[in-house]
Amino acid sequence: MNPRTLDDLLAFEAIRQLKARYCRFVDTKQWKRLEELFTPDARLEGFGSVPDGSNPARFVDGVSKRLGQATTIHHVQAPEIALIGPDTARGIWSMMDHVEFSADQQSSGLPADHGWIGWGYYEEEYIRTGDDWLISYMRLARQRMEELPVDQSQAKPRRHTPNSDWL
Repeated sequence: MNPRTLDDLLAFEAIRQLKARYCRFVDTKQWKRLEELFTPDARLEGFGSVPDGSNPARFVDGVSKRLGQATTIHHVQAPEIALIGPDTARGIWSMMDHVEFSADQQSSGLPADHGWIGWGYYEEEYIRTGDDWLISYMRLARQRMEELPVDQSQAKPRRHTPNSDWL
């Protein structure tokens, strides 16, 4: 459904801000704040770090263990968002992620130990609770993944790291 009112546009923008925080919180390892982006009963599917149907607590636990020491970069763009009720919406986001594991996380010397670059889509549902929108369902649908080559140089030390208290 295309936005018809100013309230529709404001809802779309709130959902875009929600997704931007999701990417930032994963990449800056703000696990508690990440969990707060979901409804308590949200379901998550398509993630290698947790079984399908996991709740937010289990998802964050699995992702934090898998990616906690990795350098990650998540990009989402070109969302399609539709309001499906006064306080519910659906969205689909084109995505790309780059995951590079630290040297101490690499065990077998295989390319998969180094990380990957992946492309696909996030399919999501949202619920408005009061003034805020939260994710109530998230599915990662990958279309392609490329393992980082064994001989790829490790990420260089960061000159500046994101300030977790900026916003």
